[in-house]
Amino acid sequence: MAAVITEDNVYCEAEVNGAPPADGQDQVQLPAPVGNIQGQVEEFLGPHPDYDEEEEERKYYRRKRLGVVKNVVGASCGGMIIYSVYMGLLQMQLILHYDETYREVKYGTLGLEDIDKKMLMGINVTPIVGLLYTPVLIRFLGTKWMMFLASGIYALFVSTNYWERYYTLVPSAVAIGIVIVPLWASLGNYITRMAQQYYEYVNYKDEHIQQQKKPPKGAFHSYIIIFQSVFYIVFHVILYDAFFSLVSSYLLSLSGASGKGVIENLNKTVLLSLPRSLLLIEVESVLMGAAFLAMLIFLVLCGAAYRPTEEIDLRSIGWGNIFQLPFKHLRDYRLRLLCPFFIYSGFEVLFAVQGIILSYGVCAVGMEKLWLLVMVYGLSSSICSGLSLMLLRLPRPIILLVGAFMHFVLIIALMCWSPQPREPSYLPYLLVLIALWGLGTALNKTGLSTLLGMLYEDKERLDFVYTIYHWWQAIAIFIVYLWSALPMRAKLGLLLLALIVASFCYVQMERRLAKKIPFRLPRIPRPRHKVKGYRYLEEENSDESDTDLSDADADGKDEDERRLVEEDRNTDNDSQGSPGPERGGVRDRRKKHDNTAYEQAGEREDYVQHTRD
Repeated sequence: MAAVITEDNVYCEAEVNGAPPADGQDQVQLPAPVGNIQGQVEEFLGPHPDYDEEEEERKYYRRKRLGVVKNVVGASCGGMIIYSVYMGLLQMQLILHYDETYREVKYGTLGLEDIDKKMLMGINVTPIVGLLYTPVLIRFLGTKWMMFLASGIYALFVSTNYWERYYTLVPSAVAIGIVIVPLWASLGNYITRMAQQYYEYVNYKDEHIQQQKKPPKGAFHSYIIIFQSVFYIVFHVILYDAFFSLVSSYLLSLSGASGKGVIENLNKTVLLSLPRSLLLIEVESVLMGAAFLAMLIFLVLCGAAYRPTEEIDLRSIGWGNIFQLPFKHLRDYRLRLLCPFFIYSGFEVLFAVQGIILSYGVCAVGMEKLWLLVMVYGLSSSICSGLSLMLLRLPRPIILLVGAFMHFVLIIALMCWSPQPREPSYLPYLLVLIALWGLGTALNKTGLSTLLGMLYEDKERLDFVYTIYHWWQAIAIFIVYLWSALPMRAKLGLLLLALIVASFCYVQMERRLAKKIPFRLPRIPRPRHKVKGYRYLEEENSDESDTDLSDADADGKDEDERRLVEEDRNTDNDSQGSPGPERGGVRDRRKKHDNTAYEQAGEREDYVQHTRD
C-alpha cells in the first residue's frame, strides 16, 4: 500500500512540474483547457460561415426603401382622408344651416347663419398671419408631429358639430385656419425629404453617400417628380367627394358670365325633408372615425422625416433666426418670381368650385347633377396628376406652361359663354370643360411642388420654402373670400390677369437660370448647443483659485462671442454678392471690439501667471 501511495505522489509531482513520471513510461499529455475554451468563444462570437455581408446590406437598404414608400403612401392617404372629412362636413353643415326651415325648427333664434359667416371668416382670414408662426411651430414640433397635430385640429372641428354653438364652431374654425399653412408646408417638405432619403438608400454604395458629401446636381430630380406625382394622384382620388365647400352660398346663383351674387328675397328652403337628429349623429360619428383614422395613419405609418440629432439642431438655432428664415428665403429671386404663380394657384382651385361647378354647372343642369360635375373634376385632377411624370423626359417648364395655356383658353371661353338655366343639353360640354380645368389644376399643383423640390434640392429642410408657397395660396383664398360679390366677368378678368402675370414671371425666372445669373441661397444658421449639467465629468483642479476661475469664465465668454460673430459673418455671406460698405463697417468695428477683448483677456492671464510665480 505504501508503494502505491509513493508512486501516486511521484506521478502527481511530475505532472505539476510538467515532466514525465519517474518510471519512464510514455504518458499522453492532455491539451491545455484554456486554449480550447478560447477557440470555442471565437467560434461562437465570430461570423457565421454562411453569412454574406453584402447580401445582408442589400436587404437592409431594401427594407429602408420600402419604409420610405410606406411613408409617402401614408402621408398621401392621411392628407386625403382628413381633407375629405373636413370639406364633406363643411358642405353638409352649410347646406343644413342655409335651409331656413331647418334653422327655425331645430335651433330657433340661435343665429346659425351669422355663426356660419364668422366661421368662414375664421377659416379664410386666420391663415394670413401663417408666415409668422409656421416656422416656429415646425421648429418646436418637427415635420411629422406637425402633421399629426394638424390632423388632430381637424378632428376637433368634427367633434364640435355634435354641439353646434358659437363657442364651439367659431374657435374650432379659427384653429383650422391656424394649422392650414403649417399642415401643407409639412406635407410638401415631407414628400420631398422622402425623395431625398430614397435616393440615399438606392445609391448607398456611392462614395458621396458613404462620406456624407453633397450629391451631384440633379440627383434627386427623378425621385422628387415620382413622389410628388404619387402624392397628388392619391390626394385627388377622393377629393371630388369633398369639394362641396361653400355650396350653400351659391345654390341660387345666376348663370354664366352674366351672373352676379345670389338672388335675393327667395325662399331659402332647399331640403325636401328635414333629416333626423339620430341620422346626423351617425354621419358625424363616421366622419369622426375617419378623422381619427387619419391621425393614426400620420402617427403609425409615417416615419420621422429627420434624425433626432437633426431635429435637435433645428431647435438649437434660436427663435429669432427661425422667425427670420422665411423672409431671408424671399431674397432669392427664384422664389420671388414664383410668388405670382402661388397666388394664381389659390385662385384657380376655388374658382373651379365656386365659379365653374356652381355658377356655370348648377345653373345650367341643376343641383341634381352637382355630384357628377364634382366627380369628373376630382377624377380628372387625379388621373392627370400622373402626367407630371413627363418631367422625367421633357424640359422642366413644359408642365407649368401647358397647364397655364389650358386655363388661359378656358377662361377666354368662359368669358364669352352664358348658358341658359335648366338646360340639360349643356351637360356634355360642361363635363368636358370641367375635365380640362382639372387637367390644368393637376399640372399646376404637381408642377409647382415638384419645381420647388428641384430648385432647392441641395437644402435638407424645405419647410420654409413650402411655407412661403402655401402662405401665398392662403392670401389668394382670402382675396377670393373678399370678391364673392363681384360679377362673374370681373372675377374672370382678375383670374386672367393673375395667370398672365404668373406665366410672365415664371418665364423670366427660367431665363435668368438659363443665363446662370447668381441667386442668393439662404442658409440655416449653425446650431448653438448649450451644454448644461454633467459637471461631475470635468476634471477637478484643487489648486485652481477663484481668480483663475473668473479669468477662465471671461476667456470663455470672449471665445463664445468671437464664435458667434464668426457664425453671423458666415450667415450674412450666404449670398453670392459682396456685402455693402455699411455692413462691412459694422463688421470691422465688431472685429476691433473682439480683438480688444481678446487682448484684455490675454493681459489678465499674464497678470495672474506673474502673481502666481
